[in-house]
Amino acid sequence: MPMDCKLPGQRIGRFHAVSRRLRSALLLTLLAPAFLSCTFFEKNRLQAVIAAGELVVLTRTSPTTYYETPEGPAGFEYDLVKGFADYLGVNPRFIVVPKFSDILPRFLEGDGDMAAAGITVTEARARLVQFGPPYQEIQQQVVYRLGTPRPANFQALIGRQIEVQAGTSYVERLNEFKLEYPELKWTEVDRETEELLVTVWEGLLELTIADSNIVTINRQYFPDLQVAFTLPKPESLAWAFIPGADQSLHEAAVKYLTETRASGKLAQLIDRYYGPASRSNFINLSIYRVRIRGLLPHYQMLFENAGKKYGLDWRLIAAIGYQESFWNPDAVSPTGVRGMMMLTQETAQHLGVTDRLDVAQSIDGGARYLQSLITRMPPGITEPDRLWMALAAYNVGLSHLEDARILTQKQGHDPNKWNDVKNHLPWLADEAWHPKTKYGYARGMEPVQFVNRVRTYYDVLVRIDEEEKARKKPQALDLKAPAI
Repeated sequence: MPMDCKLPGQRIGRFHAVSRRLRSALLLTLLAPAFLSCTFFEKNRLQAVIAAGELVVLTRTSPTTYYETPEGPAGFEYDLVKGFADYLGVNPRFIVVPKFSDILPRFLEGDGDMAAAGITVTEARARLVQFGPPYQEIQQQVVYRLGTPRPANFQALIGRQIEVQAGTSYVERLNEFKLEYPELKWTEVDRETEELLVTVWEGLLELTIADSNIVTINRQYFPDLQVAFTLPKPESLAWAFIPGADQSLHEAAVKYLTETRASGKLAQLIDRYYGPASRSNFINLSIYRVRIRGLLPHYQMLFENAGKKYGLDWRLIAAIGYQESFWNPDAVSPTGVRGMMMLTQETAQHLGVTDRLDVAQSIDGGARYLQSLITRMPPGITEPDRLWMALAAYNVGLSHLEDARILTQKQGHDPNKWNDVKNHLPWLADEAWHPKTKYGYARGMEPVQFVNRVRTYYDVLVRIDEEEKARKKPQALDLKAPAI
């Protein structure tokens, strides 16, 4: 065998993880003349991953990729990669690279089996790595702060203060447009895109460019961020693999992503992280942030006590309370529901709540009711769909939710997946469908909106709460919780 024969993208340590018996078998195989070449090794990238029992993945920390929470790792890329690792029967091991621009260089040096970090497919990058099939389509967007001059097009960017993250596809696109607009100037900085968005929000930077998925997530937390205009030509996000003759791991990823897309799991994952955020609006979230600072502290202890009592995140209970009453303990609706958690008279009696306008009783009753709904969900419904279904039932009732699940199943979709059921809940208001259900008419669009809004309020509250904890304890990590 030639002395310079190497195994691209794999670490020698990978083979030390293989059992002594298997290494002996490999050695005997290597002695066979038919395999005295690099070809033998190049066809074993997938087998090496399986033998080692782990898939090593380069990524970065961001709300759209990977982040740590009190419950463990989370993020869109984390969940998608975790599914791939499960598909291979191995454990994922993530290597978090501080700078996005360092991910592909480190990957090409052999630090991982693949890279998954919201990487945009570009011609320049495709010459360096083998991309898997696209799993998400995004567009680059020019972002400014509300109240500052809005540039309507590239011509209007000339003379403006623009900063973009170095080593990104944003730089490539700007260079393309500079051919048409020679006076266009910008600064490439060694800062993450999320940091630049915050700087725009703070009013310390006029403009930046970010992928639409990053903008969608961050606008929840910083509602003053506005999209000036969207750049033409959508782009794709994909995983990166080592190029070469051995495409075994790449081919496994192609099969996994194809099956994940066909089963609807990919769409469910995208909806989990981006669905509620894409439907939020500036005025609602701006007022919400003000009330978090000024109104929530009066009731936070009650939410926390109810959360501990019933094993729920207090911030989730608070999010429901805001959606129901805007944290008004004296709220009364035209239909007769009332109080902080907007309990019906029937539900209050069932829960033993004697005064719905008593804020402590209302919060305790609402939390207990939600926990009972979670418990009563059919066993086939797993998290996070179990919680989303329970939230829908909180709004529309278990009976109508079951009608929607039956309609979903009859249409050939999965009644245990919220992403499918939410599409059929509005049918309960359609006279072509509700007469065919057991419990009849219901305003089925309302529970869909209810779940979307609660999820958004929860995500924003978690972000603000964790940032507040970090300020009070400087040594603590800035942990972020996943979208529910």
